[in-house]
Amino acid sequence: MIELGKLNTLSILRDTGVGLYLGSKEVEDVLLPHKYCPKDFSIGDELEVFIYLDSEERRIATNIIPSITLHEFGALEVVDVTEFGTFMDWGLEKHLFVPFAEQRHKMEVGYWYVVYLDFDKKTERLFGTNRIENYLDNEQITVSKGEEVDLYVFIETDLGYTVIINKKHKGLVFHNEIFKEINPGDSLKGYIKEVRADGKIDVALQPIGYINANSKNSDLIYQAIVDNNGSIALTDKSSPEEIYDTFGISKKAFKRAIGDLYKQRKIIIEESQIKIVG
Repeated sequence: MIELGKLNTLSILRDTGVGLYLGSKEVEDVLLPHKYCPKDFSIGDELEVFIYLDSEERRIATNIIPSITLHEFGALEVVDVTEFGTFMDWGLEKHLFVPFAEQRHKMEVGYWYVVYLDFDKKTERLFGTNRIENYLDNEQITVSKGEEVDLYVFIETDLGYTVIINKKHKGLVFHNEIFKEINPGDSLKGYIKEVRADGKIDVALQPIGYINANSKNSDLIYQAIVDNNGSIALTDKSSPEEIYDTFGISKKAFKRAIGDLYKQRKIIIEESQIKIVG
């Protein structure tokens, strides 16, 4: 079966004046236009292609992989707003349509928004939606406290940043626990801080607990000193801004980490620099 909105591995069935017709074991075929065809090929060769609808609503194949595929999240830029909805650039000739009903707030040209690619079974069309919450489940929680998870930053709120956890759940990273710049559309690692009884999930960007976090930060700082010929021009007296710009952590976390390294007799803390022992 040829699946719309996904990468399909299909066989070359025949060569025509307009391109190659590809198909699967079933009685189906789809056109790969000449501009996307490989220079060298043989009938029967397999190609991996993305399937979508062209401007005339016909299924078409391309070797271009779009920014998002079916049932994925991605940050896309709005390129046009019409009376019917918004169009976003996802890397293909035909832009991705986001109906007004699928927008949390009216989208504007030139701005980037996180959207989800879905398939309308009634119209048999792909569409984008900015109503991310409809595609996340915080009733059947599959993560636990302390677990390392994949995060996708969705939107900034008054409290912090709403994040998508493992492509399944919605979580929140509080502003006062963020020590590096993050933006909607960023992919990063995080750690489950708390799973509340009401299904809300608090997320941290550093490992939970002093030992885990301190160990990672100590390793980071020690390796940076090694890579910088055995010393760095930072100390426990350095400003929080200098520390954050260098390591992406708070001054408090930095002082804990170098204190740990000092106790292990790995470093010497001088007035204007930190050096490796020996």
